[in-house]
Formats: sequence, structure tokens, C-alpha cells
Amino acid sequence: MARIDELRLMTKVARLYYERDYKQTDIADQLDLSQATVSRLLKKAKGERIVRTVISVPAGAYPDLEDQLQRTYKLKDAIVVDCVQKEDPMREIGAAAAYYVETTLKQGEVIGISSWSGTLLAMVDAMHPISRQTEAHVVQVLGGMGNPAAETHANRLTGRLATLINGEVHSLPAPGVVGSAESMRVMLEDQFIQKTLALFANITLALVGIGSVEPSALLASSGNSFSPQELAHLQTQGAVGDICLRFYDGQGEPVSTSLNDRVIGLRLEQLRNIQRAVGIAGGERKIPAIRGALRGGWINVLITDRYTAERLLTEK
Repeated sequence: MARIDELRLMTKVARLYYERDYKQTDIADQLDLSQATVSRLLKKAKGERIVRTVISVPAGAYPDLEDQLQRTYKLKDAIVVDCVQKEDPMREIGAAAAYYVETTLKQGEVIGISSWSGTLLAMVDAMHPISRQTEAHVVQVLGGMGNPAAETHANRLTGRLATLINGEVHSLPAPGVVGSAESMRVMLEDQFIQKTLALFANITLALVGIGSVEPSALLASSGNSFSPQELAHLQTQGAVGDICLRFYDGQGEPVSTSLNDRVIGLRLEQLRNIQRAVGIAGGERKIPAIRGALRGGWINVLITDRYTAERLLTEK
């Protein structure tokens, strides 16, 4: 076949396929070709630039920022959302996280979720019920007991998420922070606490908030935060943020203090072993904490807002 003849046939096949929505089998029947030949011609049409793929990015989507975040911080995935208020993008980030969970949830998934995060609550509130049987498990990875009014938040997070995905809930019946290392040892002897802690090794999807050293109003009211003096000591040690009350510095290195011996929850090194560790956070106040989490490799998926994403990329 002369080259112009082949190019002419490529063009005809491409027009039928892309402009008139013919199936490959229909094109083969009409032009008396084999389906394998049609497939080959469509592939060659791209190579000859007869067919060019143009992706029109809709308003509110930021694929370039997502690609840059993935490359810069070696992430599995990044999701960047538009937001109205760059100081408090909780609702928009929560809605994006809800869609992420709904669309990526696997059969038999073991989900770990931290307790004291307003963004994670926004995620759960934005989720739609999943009708199929998932055989999923929802594991609370940070103690959720404390101030009775605030404790409702932790129960709502785990229980509501389990209901939405047709999963089984595994609560951690303990405070996130206990008064002393001795109290910690006593609590860890509890069989129900032990049972939930043992599930941490099975988690396949972790959904965690990222906190700054200064606790949020929700965390402070829960009774699961450290004293101002203890927080000041963490800052002198270089702490910039935490995941599940495990603190790290600006380079992502763990800040090791005796306070670690008073936290009942997931440890940073356990988080790194989870297949999908999803950090869900944004806003001006949390940028140093998010950057530290990324540098430390404690999360491999980030869901954030565009203002935060831009700062993470321009201020390394």
C-alpha cells in the first residue's frame, strides 16, 4: 500500500471512530477490514499525529499542581481542590476525601482513621452510602475518649464511616493522651485495647489529619492534648506538626520525647508501612506540618487545597 493510501485509510478509520463514535467492529464491517487492522490503524494514526488528544481541564481542577506534588514529594497520588477560603478549606478538602474513599475502596479494606480531626469529620459528612457489601473494617487509630461532649466526635467519625461503607467498626476504648507512662502501661493491659492495637498491622488505608503543634480547638476541648509547657518543649525540640499526636520536625524526623510514652495510638513507623497513607489537611496554619509530613514520607497520598499546594511547591 502506498503511503498516501495508508494515510488516507488511517484518516477514514479515525474519523469514523472519534467523530462518529463507531465501534471498531462496526468500522471493520463497513470497510471490510479485520478488527486487528482497525486497531492497528488507530494506533498508527496517533503516531502520525492524524489524531491528537487534547484534554480540556475544567475549572477547579489542578492536574499540574497534582503532578508537581507527586514528583517533588514522591507521592503515590495527590488531589488538589479549589476553595473559597484559603485559611479554612476544610469543607472542600473533606468532600474530595469522601470521593476518594468512595471510588478507591477495595473489598476487605482495613481503614485506619484518626479521631480528632475536623477535616475527617467533614469527609464523613460528605460521603454517600456504599450499597455493595465491602467486608471492610474501620479501625480507630488514636484514642477517642475524653471530654464527653468532644468524645461524640470520635465516635461519630468511626461509627458513621463504618455504617456508610457497610463495614465493621473497631473502637479504641482509651484516651489519646494519658497522664503518665505508668498509666499507659496499665491501660495497655486491657484486652479490648490490645485487640484494636493488634489490628494496626492489618491496615491497608489510613486516613489521617495533620496537626500543627498548637492544637485545634476540637483537640484542645477533648482533653487529648498536651499542656502549654509540654507543647513549648516540643517546639524547642524543633517540632512543627503531628500525625496521631506523634510529632516530627521540619524535615520530617520524629521528635523523640517522653511524651510519646503517653500516647495511645498509631506510631509513625507503623504509618509508613501502610499501603495507602492519606494525609487530609490544608490551610495556612498547617503548611509547615504538611511539608514535614511529606518530607518524612509519613504519607504517600495528599488531599489538600490549591493555596497550600502552591506554597508546598514554592517554599521548599
